[in-house]
Parts: sequence; structure tokens; C-alpha cells
Amino acid sequence: MKTAIIGTGPTGLYTFQALLRAGGPHHIVLFEAGAQIGIGMPWSAETTSASMLANIASIEIPDLPERYIDWLKRQPETVLRPFSVDPATVEERDFTPRLLIGQYFADQMQQLITIAQAAGVTVDTFETCRVTDITPAAEGYTLETDRAGTQSGFRHVVLATGHKFERDDDLTDHYFPNPWSGLVTVAVPAGHIGIMGTSLSAIDAAMVVAGQHGQFTRNDGRLIWQPRGSEALTITLMSWSGVLPEADFYCPIPWEPLEIMTEEAVLEAAEGPEPFARIWDLFKAQLQTSDPAWSDRINLASLTPETFSEAYFRPREEGDTFAHARRNLAEAERNREARHTIPWRYAILRMHEQVEKAVPAFSEAETKRFNATLKSVFTDNYAAVPPLSIERVLALRDAGVLEILALGEDYELTHHRGYSEVIARGKTYRLDTFIDARGQCPQTSKDLPFPSLSRALLQAGQEEPQLSESFALQSLPGYEGRLYFGALPFLMEDQPFVQGLTSCARNGATIAEAIIRDA
Repeated sequence: MKTAIIGTGPTGLYTFQALLRAGGPHHIVLFEAGAQIGIGMPWSAETTSASMLANIASIEIPDLPERYIDWLKRQPETVLRPFSVDPATVEERDFTPRLLIGQYFADQMQQLITIAQAAGVTVDTFETCRVTDITPAAEGYTLETDRAGTQSGFRHVVLATGHKFERDDDLTDHYFPNPWSGLVTVAVPAGHIGIMGTSLSAIDAAMVVAGQHGQFTRNDGRLIWQPRGSEALTITLMSWSGVLPEADFYCPIPWEPLEIMTEEAVLEAAEGPEPFARIWDLFKAQLQTSDPAWSDRINLASLTPETFSEAYFRPREEGDTFAHARRNLAEAERNREARHTIPWRYAILRMHEQVEKAVPAFSEAETKRFNATLKSVFTDNYAAVPPLSIERVLALRDAGVLEILALGEDYELTHHRGYSEVIARGKTYRLDTFIDARGQCPQTSKDLPFPSLSRALLQAGQEEPQLSESFALQSLPGYEGRLYFGALPFLMEDQPFVQGLTSCARNGATIAEAIIRDA
């Protein structure tokens, strides 16, 4: 009997590695819809440009056969020069382009295949091959594919399909439903470019457009953007609050343990009444312990989750967001040089993964409150962006090219033939090109690209797949027990912070352990 891994991005990659480390199974089949096995959508040349930086450094990437920093240092200059990376000076905390990490993942997948074959494991690979359906059979599962026909005899199937962003086949309408829908391959005319979002995805989209109409250079150490032509270019980043993310901050890695927000305390809070209120108490107590001076300065003891969120974002919302970005960037660079950690930032960073364990216990009202308060704080904290990304934003601002629009919660967005229009705070903005860079929302059973499985789930009344702690599908005759959901969009409802390489590695190890236990 065989094990199928559908999708070979980070989740599939780490699941494959965990299966090999555990000593089985003996026949693994890897299916990849993309052109090259092992890379994954966010890291591929089809969806990413050299200007798009990853917000994870080598020191944070979970172990593979070779560390990313070691892989970088052995690459020839011809490979790294196009990405402005010097193998002689690159450090394990440096941020590099996504494309480079994609090449690294592809190389690690090949190393793992070689390791597997040397250990007597049969590995079949199918590239540019999309699995179109999954059906139960007398002996395991049968997979239908668009390139390799029917594949059968699978005892275990791992869904590691990652994010799903549909490609826009009409790239002449000045509307991009996401930054990965062909934006990197299209010449975007100069004009008023509207980008929905202010996170790293939105910044990356802005860099793709800016790179088509100018270039970044340094003058006495200061980054500047110079246009190539005389056409007017304006890029507007838009979000309801209009705040930029902050620059990545220095902190010890691996993370140091927490004194109060421990796993035991969180699980105990999740089992008791009003779990969100108990989590909030732990959150405040941990911050007070980690950084008493900062906690006193914001009067933490008197704050609610709502007023804490307001206090957290206030410096960026009330002042000039670009002035705050300059101060924050300078602070981040000083702290990195001095190897200094800001305690309250580090405490929030370490708490988010602990708090996630309590989220499934929240009531509907508590979940709504959590999403509107602490979730946004945690997301902003761990999604801090590479300092160079902030530096590029400021260079575009100084060149008079980039602006930020705070939409407020009550705004109107309409798309027309050849342009889009936003009405916010009593003003109308006409956009020659619109790019939606808000990321992906959690997906449900109806979003599955496997019609038989999707239909079975919906007929069973499961709008969301019911999963065990090992991510095995439950309560669905024929499918239950040996079909594992590692696909991140289907985990986001109960795991709001699942979108990261550490989660991919952790979930892959959990799935592999369950497969070995069953086998």
C-alpha cells in the first residue's frame, strides 16, 4: 500500500521528511501541480519576483537535510548575484527573496528523495500534475489526475495543497484578484495603482509595480527610488486602518519559555468557563511580568482586550504613519546591531502560539471578540516585515510615488471596465489598476478541489471538515481515518496562526506520526 502526498510545498516537504525519519512507509507518491516539485506556490517563479522578500530568515526555518544558511554559502555567485546576496557576508538572520528559498526547498526535496531511495523507499513523483478527485475504494483510496490518469492503492492520503489563488485569465482588465494571479508577468501601465492591504503581500505587490517603472539605488547609504520614464506613477496602499506593519525586531531564537502563559495554563483556561476571559488574564499577567515598565506606561491593568488593541495600534493610527515607520526602522536596526530585545514585543510573539491552543474552545461570541482584538495584535506582531521592505516603502514615499489611504470601516469599492473606484471618508478615488492583496480567508468543504470528497462532506452536513488532533478526517464513512488535512486554508478557522513554516513542519510531523502509528 502507498502513501500519497498531494502538494509538495512546505507542508508536503516537511511531512515527507518526517515520514522518512520515522522509518516508513515504503512507497510514497508525490503529486505537484506546479512545474517543479518541492517549491510551493509562494516561492515559485510563476507567482513571485526577485523583489519579493520572505519575512523568515535562515535561523527560523525548521530543520531540513541542510540549513538554509549553509545552502546559501555554497551557492556560486552567479546564482546569488541576481538577488543581491553575497555568500561571503550573508548571515543567518538576513532576509532573502522568496525565489531563493524556493530554490532551496526544491534542492532539499531532491536530497530527501535521494535519502529515501538509499533507504529502500520507493518514491514516485508527478510534476505539473493536478489531482482532480479522491474516492474511497475496496483497497484504500483512488486518485484521479489530469496528467497521470487514475492512481490507486493508497492507504494514506495527505492533503498538503496549501493556499489556492485562482489565476486571472484576463490580464487586460486592470484588475488583479490577488498578487499571485499573473501580476509578476504583466506590464502594469503607469497611473494610479490601488493595492488593497498594507501587509507584506501588499508591499510586495507595490514593489513589483515600482520595479517596472524605476529602480532602487543607494546614495551615501540612503535607499532612493529613481523613475525610468516621465509617466506619472502613484501607488496607494489601502486598508481600513491605514497602518503599515512594523520592521522585524531582534529576539532570541529558539524562543525562550514563558513564565505564565504556559501550555498547561492555556489548556486549563480552555477547559474552564469563559476561556477567552481567562486567556486575557494570562495575557496581561505575562506582559506585566515580561515588561513591567511598558505595562505601567500603557496602564495595562485597566485595559480590556478592546482598549489594549487600541493602545497597541495608537502610535501608528494617530500620528504620521510614515514618520512612525522611520522611527521604528531606526529602532529595529539599532536593536539588531546591539542584539537588544524589547521585552513586550517578544512576550507577545511567544504568546501567540500558546493562545492558539485555546481558540477551538471559544464560543462564537468569544471567537468574534478574539478576532477583533488579540488576533489582530498577534498577527501584526508576528507578521513584522523585513527592514528592507520598510526602507523601500519609505524610498517610494520620498519619491512622491506612494501613499496610504485609511478607508475606515464604511467604504465602497466598485470595479468597472478599465478602472476601479473607491469611495471613502466622503472622497472618490479612481484607480487605473487595482490589486487585491488581502490574502486568503479560511476555506470550507465546498472549496475543496476534489468533487467527490467535497460532495460527501456537504451531504454529511460538514461545512468544515471534522479533524482529529492528528488532522485525520473523521465522521465520514469511506474517507475517515486515513485522509489527512495538512492544507493550511482548511485549518485556519481553529488555527488562526497556522500560516508559517514552523506550523508546516509541526503539522507535518504530527501527520507523519499518525500515519506510522496506523501502519
